[in-house]
Amino acid sequence: MTIVNEKKPTDLKTSDFYYDLPEERIAQHPTEKRDHSRLMVLDRETQTVTHRHFYDILDYLRPEDVLVVNDSKVIPARLYGHMEGREEATLELLLLRQRDLDTWECLVKPGKRARLGSRAVFGGGLLCSEVVDIVEEGNRILHFTYDKAKFENIYEVLHEVGLMPLPPYITEQLGDNSRYQTVYAREEGSAAAPTAGLHFTPELLAKIKEKGVAIAPVMLHVGLGTFRPVKADRIDEHVMHTEFFSVPEESAAIINERRAKGGRLICVGTTSCRTIESVAREDGTIPAMSGDTGIFIYPGYRFKAVDALITNFHLPESTLLMLVSAFYNREKVMEAYETAVQEEYRFFSFGDAMLIQ
Repeated sequence: MTIVNEKKPTDLKTSDFYYDLPEERIAQHPTEKRDHSRLMVLDRETQTVTHRHFYDILDYLRPEDVLVVNDSKVIPARLYGHMEGREEATLELLLLRQRDLDTWECLVKPGKRARLGSRAVFGGGLLCSEVVDIVEEGNRILHFTYDKAKFENIYEVLHEVGLMPLPPYITEQLGDNSRYQTVYAREEGSAAAPTAGLHFTPELLAKIKEKGVAIAPVMLHVGLGTFRPVKADRIDEHVMHTEFFSVPEESAAIINERRAKGGRLICVGTTSCRTIESVAREDGTIPAMSGDTGIFIYPGYRFKAVDALITNFHLPESTLLMLVSAFYNREKVMEAYETAVQEEYRFFSFGDAMLIQ
């Protein structure tokens, strides 16, 4: 099943989501302790802004609530190699989406070297690829081969030859790859981390559970659908790439039980939010389901199930900032971002967090 949201009429332009961000506000590395990042709390009812630390999230959670997390795991999806037989013809790959076990949709640089049938070598020959198809916007479908007597699956090879796919705005090397994974990451498949979850520690999650809050994992493998730049002048002309998601039976049951008893559904991150809103029925109940979603949430969208949102500070003119603006109010969110710049919050993947309730 592929889910795409209904388009809502809007006069909003992509430029309406621009804000000026000094380069020094882009976090180049995570905080020493995950939950010591800062937390900006936006209260939609009182229209107030409060400045806290992420470990204070406990003060804003109620025993009857359910916290929905994305447990997708980032793979070492960036590969550097060369064309077969031509070591001078270098190539960079970013694995975006698995088509079957050893066939992936990839972003290839330079694309002109990735013609149909062309082959490339990575990791000194541990992994080889062949272009089997060309899809929209120049992405390639690559089939990979490797020694299956040595490696059980392609993920084992990637951990040998691949690099963590840090965003281009992070220019410093990451000393510990685990810091670009959530502590609850489980199923490999993402080309980027669901970064709102990076603030949680096992100890903080234990305290959250002790308070009575339920934690319900869902899964959305993060790819281009989340991060693709908006090039259209009008935001309603932008089309999202689809991404694979899954809502397990157990998580759906927990969510529906909690909400039926008056608890709030609090999504950790825009990917969890998009997953929930992709499957939510009109009455707000959540079915167990898996499939592809191309849902694009922007101001004018009517949320069916999400009651509160934990998120990071996002790039200007991005679909993630548009989703956050849809959840609250564009003007209020843009004001909050201005405040965050003035208060020297840290932005983007390794940056600080925001709670909108």
